[in-house]
Order: sequence, then C-alpha cells, then structure tokens
Amino acid sequence: MGRQVSIFSTDRDCAGYPPFAHGETTYSFHLLGAVAPVRLIDGGAWLFIDWLLPDLSGLELCRRLRADPRLQAAHVTMLLEEDSQDDRRRALAAGADDYAVGPLSRQAMLDRVLALDAGAAAIPPQQQLSLGELQINVAGQQAAWQGRLIPLRPNEFRVLRFMAEHPNRILTRQELVVALGKAGDPDYLRTVDVWIKRLRFGLKVAGANNLLRTVHGRGYVLDIL
Repeated sequence: MGRQVSIFSTDRDCAGYPPFAHGETTYSFHLLGAVAPVRLIDGGAWLFIDWLLPDLSGLELCRRLRADPRLQAAHVTMLLEEDSQDDRRRALAAGADDYAVGPLSRQAMLDRVLALDAGAAAIPPQQQLSLGELQINVAGQQAAWQGRLIPLRPNEFRVLRFMAEHPNRILTRQELVVALGKAGDPDYLRTVDVWIKRLRFGLKVAGANNLLRTVHGRGYVLDIL
C-alpha cells in the first residue's frame, strides 16, 4: 500500500473529485463539514475552507480545526470571495497557511498540494496517542495496555485508533465505517460487528476487558477515565 494524502474541502463538489495517483502517493478528496473530519487521517492532510459557509464562517471553522490535535499540523488554504488585503490578513490570523480566490478546480487544488507536498518529508499525522494506560503507536501500528501489547489486525487497530481519537463518545456503526473509508461496503453492519468482536478479544488478551463498551441500539464507546 502506497502513501495516502487526504484533501478535505468544504465544497461538496470538490469533495467528489476522483483520486489522483502520483508515483507511490494517492491523493484523495473528502468533504469537510462544520467539525473535524469524522474519519482517520492517514498521511498528510490538506484543508481547503470556503470563506462563507452555511452554518458558520470559514474563519471560525479554521480556528476550530486548529484546536484539533490531529489537524494542528495540517496545511490550510482559505478560499476568499475576493482578493481583499483585509480578508487575507484575517485568514492568516485565524490559522490558515495561505489563501486563494475560490472556487478552485481539481487541477488547481492538486497543483497547490503537489507544489508543497514533499513526499515522505511531508508533515506526518500525530504519531503517538496516550490515554491513561492505553498507548497507541500510529506509525508502528501497535497498541498496548499497561505495557502489554494488544494483538490486533490492521482494521481492528484502525478502529481502536479512531475510537481513541474520540474517547468517551458513542460512535455508531456508520461512523466507524466512514472513518475507515469503507462507506461503500453494502454489508457494513456485519463488517463492524466483526471488527468489534476481534477488537474486544485483543483488549481482553491485554487485560483491558472493560475499555470497550456497547451502548445497545446506538453504538460503542471507548471509556477512558
């Protein structure tokens, strides 16, 4: 599996652009809503935020995203309504890395990303997650509970990682499927059940029996005290 780069856009049309393969890297487009992306962010993350949004301003969304530990190192481009010096200043003050007058075509977005993306030298996602006795090594795809390795397959590791990024919150089956990029799976309910069953087994082996909780009819919670 090659390197993955995620390009998020608040424009639904842009989020529907097809992926682009360049060497060993695949650049894929995703929709960015009023909150941080509800999916795992593998590889570099590039965010294109419209100046005007239905529920809040692009400036406010930029501030919110910068408060998310997963996105503090992401590259943010603010798409202005017009080339205003005052708007440029406000965009940078809100946490944007640069700006452009929108909308941008697929090629224009890719040109901007490719011009700055330095392959393996690009800014990586958060490499370590530490929640109490739970330790997750993102780069090494390993997790441990109280120092004991949790035996997990790749999909179960990614489920645990996503839940660790959203602890103490009920996550539905649909959210887990979307997070792992499996939204096209027609049998996703059974797929999630398999993931959760294997994850529970791995946690039990490591002595973390009570870490994963089922909320019947709603979803699953990773309880971190």
